Amino acid sequence: MDEEYDVIVLGTGLTECILSGIMSVEGKKVLHIDRQDHYGAESASLNLTQLYKKFRPSQKPAEALGKDRDWNVDLIPKFIMAGGELTKILTETAVLPYLEFTQISGSYVYRDGRIAKVPSTQMEAIKSSLMGIFEKRRARNFFEFIGNFKKDDVSTHQGLNLERNTMTEVYLKFGLEPGTRDFIGHAMALWTTDDYLQKPALETIERIIMYLHSVARYGKSPYIYPLYGLGELPQAFARMSAVHGGTYMLNKPVDGLVYGEDGKVTGVKSGDEVAKAPIVIGDPTYFPDKVRKTGQRVIRAMCILNHPVPNTDNLDSLQLIIPQNQLKRKNDIYVAVLSSSHFVCPKGHYIAIISTVIETDQPHVEIEPAFKLLGPREDTLMGIAELYEPIADGTSDNVYISKSYDATSHFETTTDDVKDLYFRITGKPLELKKEEE
Repeated sequence: MDEEYDVIVLGTGLTECILSGIMSVEGKKVLHIDRQDHYGAESASLNLTQLYKKFRPSQKPAEALGKDRDWNVDLIPKFIMAGGELTKILTETAVLPYLEFTQISGSYVYRDGRIAKVPSTQMEAIKSSLMGIFEKRRARNFFEFIGNFKKDDVSTHQGLNLERNTMTEVYLKFGLEPGTRDFIGHAMALWTTDDYLQKPALETIERIIMYLHSVARYGKSPYIYPLYGLGELPQAFARMSAVHGGTYMLNKPVDGLVYGEDGKVTGVKSGDEVAKAPIVIGDPTYFPDKVRKTGQRVIRAMCILNHPVPNTDNLDSLQLIIPQNQLKRKNDIYVAVLSSSHFVCPKGHYIAIISTVIETDQPHVEIEPAFKLLGPREDTLMGIAELYEPIADGTSDNVYISKSYDATSHFETTTDDVKDLYFRITGKPLELKKEEE
């Protein structure tokens, strides 16, 4: 380890592995260290023994749950938007050959005490219980507007200035009811709160367009998912990095950073060894003195079921969003459901992971409505995570720190963080060119 590198990366979370992979491809000499004995850090997928050791160390999993190797339970429940930024990064790097994806079978939203499928086709929209017959006509006009919208063609804007008009004003223009606004804003634009309503509408319109493009790619839903769990994603980028000369060390303690007289980082200590590099990248857990709490805490509940989620046509996988105002909350509740089709649990079992931003001193009570929608549970393991962000941008000491994984149901905020970090480190925007086969 006592040698010089261009970049040292601490932690094997998805953000860190994407950056180390890209920089290895660019010809940089990268050393990647993780104090844990498995890839993924906070974005890992754990087997049954690891899961219980983390969340309930005093108890072993029941024998009825089967073999360790049949379980790959995500620590952060997120799906991949088929038309989103992470898909572009996967496509435009040489990572896809290391992964196999399957589609998530449906997207659902909670409304008025029950759940309904978010329409993915025109026929589903006609049959949907989310809207009455007159509202369906108004919604059709809205989606025709979305389908024709071109940012640079004012004639498609229907008299709106989307950089000035709020989303509330757009909804009013099309006469959409509060319930319709709810599922468009939360189940399609994927906002976690209603703050977006008073902001310029352009970003929301672009989010809806991405959602509809993602649905159009595969039908059923806008989401895809890697077989064997999300932990496969950082491993795939790690393999790409290794192919291009990156060095990985798991189960390696990190004892601190070394700085030069100018205050800039010069290396990383591990025991008596020092690896030298002018740039260090890492997740917040490696830099407690350089990060602050965002003020948000997230609860995640891993629920093991022996049946599909009721009222979802026995689908093998789905996303369920409970919009915040349906429960008089400030933040949405998300439920990600997976099954043996995705090689994350044995046949006959399902994994449903609930997550939301904590608003009270009784977080387990906050997610009770989601528990009720799932029906009987074989077991439930819960964890609470503080969310952290870097205090500084890293340019003063060349230590660049990622943000914690938030409560959103997709990776768009993660890829935003990747692009932001890359720009701060290199001074240029991330522009990926697809590698030659």
